[in-house]
Amino acid sequence: MSDLPDPAPHSKPRKGPKTSHILGGLILGAASGVAANLAWGKTAALANIVHYGTEPAGQMWLRALIMVVIPLVFSRLSLGVAGLGDLRKLGRVGLKTMLFFLMVTTLAAVLGLTLVNLVRPGAGLPAEARDRLVATYHSVQSPKDAAPRGEFGIQTLVNVVPRNPLGAASQGDMLGVIFFSLAFGVALAVLPPERTKVLVEALRGLGDVMIVIIDLVMTVAPYGVFALLFTVAARFGLDLLARLGLYIVTVVVGLAIFEFGVYPILIKVFTGWSPWLFFRRAWTAILTGFSTSSSNATLPTTLEVCEESLGLPREVCGFVVPLGATMCMNGTALFEGVTVLFIAQVFGIHLNFSSQIVVMVTAILMSIGAAGVPSGGIQVLFLVLESVGIPGEGIAMVVGVDRLLDMCRVVVNVTGDMVAATYVARSEGKSARPV
Repeated sequence: MSDLPDPAPHSKPRKGPKTSHILGGLILGAASGVAANLAWGKTAALANIVHYGTEPAGQMWLRALIMVVIPLVFSRLSLGVAGLGDLRKLGRVGLKTMLFFLMVTTLAAVLGLTLVNLVRPGAGLPAEARDRLVATYHSVQSPKDAAPRGEFGIQTLVNVVPRNPLGAASQGDMLGVIFFSLAFGVALAVLPPERTKVLVEALRGLGDVMIVIIDLVMTVAPYGVFALLFTVAARFGLDLLARLGLYIVTVVVGLAIFEFGVYPILIKVFTGWSPWLFFRRAWTAILTGFSTSSSNATLPTTLEVCEESLGLPREVCGFVVPLGATMCMNGTALFEGVTVLFIAQVFGIHLNFSSQIVVMVTAILMSIGAAGVPSGGIQVLFLVLESVGIPGEGIAMVVGVDRLLDMCRVVVNVTGDMVAATYVARSEGKSARPV
């Protein structure tokens, strides 16, 4: 069995653009785009600026993020599962941890889908704006063509097992990629460590390389965000921006409900702690997660808070928290469910109940594979969209505002890690008495 892989090879915050710079690019791009739309909305000059300038610049930046998705998901999922090879040694601790992760992540995904169905932030776009949107993203499929791919049924289960994993990767068959990654990780866990050491290190290296590429791409994030937001605002004006604002509110409200509504219930029921006391002692890690937008960068602080402030045993924290930084992405699962349905609503694509089940399952699984780095969830979102027949290019509408949402969902992710560690410690009779 292989050792637990290091989920945070880059535990220290890395250099990159400040959040204020990215938010500045977002605001400047949106404001200047709206102004250009109002002043020169239907002129050839503005069309040329967008077509030959901001659109290709934004798309190049977006494609640079998307290109790392498959290798990143494969390496992260495989290593995450391989690390559970010690499950037979850890016994009930490992099982409790995984079941708790799955339960809480499912709750988050269900909450996100419920909110987006109630609020419908992407609905109501004028027909003319929607037609121009479809024309812009010409690869979009009609609802009739898109729906079968996202239907949940017997054929969905059959298609989960890919005939060719490389073919599944090239075709954007995310469920096939996930299945192969999980199978690969299980095989790594079963084999003796001496047989898999080189391969595990290679996968770690592959994941590290992809994260470095993301870091490099994120250095120009303010300019990429500006180009994307300017393009959207200049073409569609306030109509689409109003829907985008409602989408942001939906995501933030969903995350707030989970952080301050669902977690307190889980804390009280599963840990015996007072929610107020728990949040007061865990505040340092929560604030660090918000400021760094990275579960991995927050990992040292999270471990210190769990051991010192919450008084949890080192062996429990050392297992649950690093694994949670890789596999317990509750905020990411909620965000991905809301975002997929929002983009579908904007395009006028109806996703029925069975299609939304596919969205929920894929969002849960993909949140496991999301890197615990800034904007780690946005890369895998492309493939969640493709899994239900929604054009991945639609991600351009939301990627510009992702930094703000990323800060919020990392708070939920980090809190979930600490709640899980507290629950496991208490269930093993090793938790400090909450006083």
